[in-house]
Amino acid sequence: MKYTSIFKFAFFTCFFLFFRQNSIAQGTRLLRNAAISSSNIAFVYGGDIWLANQDGSNVKRLTTYQGVESNPHFSPDGKTLAFTGQYDGNTDVFIVPTEGGEPQRLTWHPGVDLVKGWTPDGANVIFASGRIQVPSSRLDQLWTVSIKGGMPTQFAVPRAVDGKYSPDNKRFVYEEIAPWEDEFRNYRGGQNTPLRIIDLKSFAVEKMPWQNSRDICPVWIGNQIYFLSDRDLAMNIWSYDTQNKTVKQITFFKEFDCKNLEGNNETLIFENGGYLHKLKVGSDKPEKLSITINAEFPWERPHWMKVDKNIGSIAISPTGKRVAVSARGEVMTIPAKKGDVRNISNSTGAADREPSWSPDGKYISWFSDEGGEYQLVLSDQFGKEKKKIKLNNPSFYYTPRWSPDSKYLSFADADRTLWMVEVNSGKTAKIDNEGFANPQRLIYPEWASDSKWIAYTKRLTNEYAAIFVYSIDQNKAFQITDGMSDCNNPAWDASGKYIYFSGSTNYGMNVGWLDMSSYDHNISRAIYAAVLSKETPSPLAPESDDEVIKADSTKKDLATTKLDPKKDEAPKAKVKEVKIDFEGLQNRIIALAIPEKNYVSIETGKEGVIFFGEEKDNGNSMVVSRYSLDKKKAEVITEDASYFDVSADKGKLVYATSGGQIVISDAAGKPNLAEDAVKLSDVQILIDPIAEAKQIFREAWRYQRDYFYVKNVHGLDMDWAYKTYSTWIDDVKHRSDLTYVLDIFSGETSIGHSFVRGGDFPEVKQVPVGMLGADFAVENNRFRIKKIYTGESWNPTLKAPLSGPGINVKTDDYLLAVNGVPLDASKNLYSYFDQMADKQTTITVNSTPSFDGAKEVVVVPVRNEGLLRQYDWVEGNRRKVDKLSNGQLAYVWLPNTGQGGYNNFNRYYFAQKNKKGAIIDERFNSGGSIADYIVDLLARDLMGYFNNPIGDKQAFTAPNAGIFGPKVMLINEMAGSGGDMLPYMFQKRKIGPLVGTKTWGGLVGIWDVPALIDGGTITAPRGGFYNVNGQWDVENIGISPDITVEQEPKLVNEGHDPQLEKAVEVALELLKTQSTKLLPQPADPIRVLRPKK
Repeated sequence: MKYTSIFKFAFFTCFFLFFRQNSIAQGTRLLRNAAISSSNIAFVYGGDIWLANQDGSNVKRLTTYQGVESNPHFSPDGKTLAFTGQYDGNTDVFIVPTEGGEPQRLTWHPGVDLVKGWTPDGANVIFASGRIQVPSSRLDQLWTVSIKGGMPTQFAVPRAVDGKYSPDNKRFVYEEIAPWEDEFRNYRGGQNTPLRIIDLKSFAVEKMPWQNSRDICPVWIGNQIYFLSDRDLAMNIWSYDTQNKTVKQITFFKEFDCKNLEGNNETLIFENGGYLHKLKVGSDKPEKLSITINAEFPWERPHWMKVDKNIGSIAISPTGKRVAVSARGEVMTIPAKKGDVRNISNSTGAADREPSWSPDGKYISWFSDEGGEYQLVLSDQFGKEKKKIKLNNPSFYYTPRWSPDSKYLSFADADRTLWMVEVNSGKTAKIDNEGFANPQRLIYPEWASDSKWIAYTKRLTNEYAAIFVYSIDQNKAFQITDGMSDCNNPAWDASGKYIYFSGSTNYGMNVGWLDMSSYDHNISRAIYAAVLSKETPSPLAPESDDEVIKADSTKKDLATTKLDPKKDEAPKAKVKEVKIDFEGLQNRIIALAIPEKNYVSIETGKEGVIFFGEEKDNGNSMVVSRYSLDKKKAEVITEDASYFDVSADKGKLVYATSGGQIVISDAAGKPNLAEDAVKLSDVQILIDPIAEAKQIFREAWRYQRDYFYVKNVHGLDMDWAYKTYSTWIDDVKHRSDLTYVLDIFSGETSIGHSFVRGGDFPEVKQVPVGMLGADFAVENNRFRIKKIYTGESWNPTLKAPLSGPGINVKTDDYLLAVNGVPLDASKNLYSYFDQMADKQTTITVNSTPSFDGAKEVVVVPVRNEGLLRQYDWVEGNRRKVDKLSNGQLAYVWLPNTGQGGYNNFNRYYFAQKNKKGAIIDERFNSGGSIADYIVDLLARDLMGYFNNPIGDKQAFTAPNAGIFGPKVMLINEMAGSGGDMLPYMFQKRKIGPLVGTKTWGGLVGIWDVPALIDGGTITAPRGGFYNVNGQWDVENIGISPDITVEQEPKLVNEGHDPQLEKAVEVALELLKTQSTKLLPQPADPIRVLRPKK
């Protein structure tokens, strides 16, 4: 036995050492975005840029700033590294010697500048920027900037995000656009485009062979262009022979995609499976690099953090002495007046959410994912004694509500199922389901005072919401309202006699919450009371003042009076049993004397008292009022609440302001912010970023499991995904590393709208750069104004710094000085506008490049001039269409299918109703809603006329708001989501032809998914589109044009818009056969007739 034990010890020791050494031999994961020179490699990790020898040895950190540095690229001689840095809160181009030193800033524009390489002579850095792209900065263009500084120069290719020169520098291979989602596995929509080779002299373009695949990251070495392509369903390295025009696969990875291909003349470098790999040119055997990073990473250090601005759920204690809150994954209680903040969950690395205080004060409950899945936790108010109840349905849980007797807790899950748990036994029961995954989550429990009934809301098959009650004793649900009005927000009166709720009879078009036709249909709701028992009189019954006859208290028969020894004891309060007579209940629903408004929340106070919240126009806060059945009068409590509730004893009101304050006041009075605001400055917790990162990944994985619109997650093996990518979290040293892992993981679901955003990044000081809304050229060693953007007409919110009465700055003027500092044209103009955004700034201008006769003008630079450029583009297109069509065609651009697109359509379409036809431009449409409103109006037919008896007697058409001639719609690959659905409907309704290029192909909806504990988000699409034939459609397909027209670089550089010009040509041709001739008024009718004599 002794020998065996020694053997086992030796075996397991060797196994552990082997495993540990093997793990170290693997190196550090998440080294990415690499570049390679003749002797070194550079890569990104932990938000910084690192340098190493080509074999991975001699690793050193090159940048250390708290912002994120990325996109390293070696100069041709390998002595300088260009990179993108977030210094001063902006994303700009920097260079630094590979020997180390202070980075030198080369760009100052407030837009995003991403380094992409160098010009062959090493004199300039190439970067991608959407700074002047219209109508959207999401479409990048390549620029160059001298390493000596100065103003950047536009590259010859009008649309490009990355590329490489040919060895003779005469041609350039490039990617035309950057996809919205880099990690969309097996994507086949319109943002897949072939790599293109452009002749830099003639601008002739050759497309490389393409299979509707994602072809990216070209590297030109000799006669070969190496690139990444997923044409075999995994992203691998391929090569294109520029002489014999053949394509060859070089690598054959199956499990993970190759990423970020770069190279020098001898070696390629790329990522796969989280590790860097090298590949000798001419070889097909990649070498994985083992690079181990051992360094200090400030981001990962545990640290104390104030979370007063991160408070999520709020729960007031039974008497209002404390309030429980969730923040940054912890549950804390905060005193209303006296005491300390208590962290009662203390579970670093877990998410603790949705606290709720039992009415008897014995427990505070919350949901915790400690252990991997959410479970119910019951704790005393000090966090010392805890009980955990495992929930049978792994999910995300919302809106916990205790029964008044503190024996039950009810809540809803991610699938809108309402549950009840008996806290002593842990036994759970399913109550009901909301019925529809509408973005407005309605199903939450409200307990009756006797703890035997739960009121809740669910949606009927007409998608109107109705009030239901569930009987605990009968295990049965009853519908209270009939579904002919939309009813919500049930709340029990403390007496148990009434259920209050809000109801809307004009809800109507809002059933189509996803449709644009629901816009501008404001909901108004009345507040009702359902009188539950037929024996209970109406609380609004007529009242009459009468004398009360007092009983004669002296007339007692003392002989028969018995002495009660307990008569002086206070009687125990009995809970009144709630009685509901369902027969005739519809006739006992009465409206309270409260004006109809959009009420979004109702809570009850003492008997006959309700509190209700009216949504303000901004949608971010409520006006909270109190109403008494006795006084039959409402009074405003606060005009700024994002949330409110009433304590279990009905004595205290708690609410949160839109600015994040929490206020606890007497429910019968009015709050005084100075006295009643809860002190939040001491609310802080200890953050362990590494533990948080592991929890966030697990949460993100659960979100895809619990919220994805189909249960099979597109066939993804979710267990494999978790086991695979959870191990990557061990190497996370910065929020950017975590974002990178989350993005790759979510891309495995193979779907659009799978976005990873935000999170707790290190704070970087913001130095906003001001913009003048103008184009400049360097002439005569001065900055000459080439063009001034005025904001056009009828755009009151647009601020054009150089346009307006009294400014008197003109095109071709020279900008000579800023705040008295003369400008050096060898420097970057925008460097003089650091910290000038939104501040009064004195500029010196002159019509000549001299200070003689110059004038000073005070202007206010803006932070972003994108909208100024956008409206210039829109109005320019409208004028161009008007000119090309000789005034016959309207032009309408739709930036999205949300409020902006709705406003633009209403503004431009009807103002041009006198035109014979229309060009509807939905290029660059970023989506939003389903634009049925627009399509319905475009599809309108002329039904007749109403005469106009005055003026030139131009008739009123019926319908009068419309253009009845031909319509042509412009589409492109930068239109998606609602921008996919719009041309889909336009085509299905046969309104007219589509001109341009295929759309994005991302037709799923995103809503309902909670935020991550550090404030970041990851989306799990909640709804997908299928067509009337019962087939999934558009998603990952896109909408193809009837007439394909690309934006050829040569024509674009000459000032043409080939797509727009083709659309006008097509519309004019259609006018020949489809124009609607408006008829003149016929002869006056004779209708007064009499029998002939």
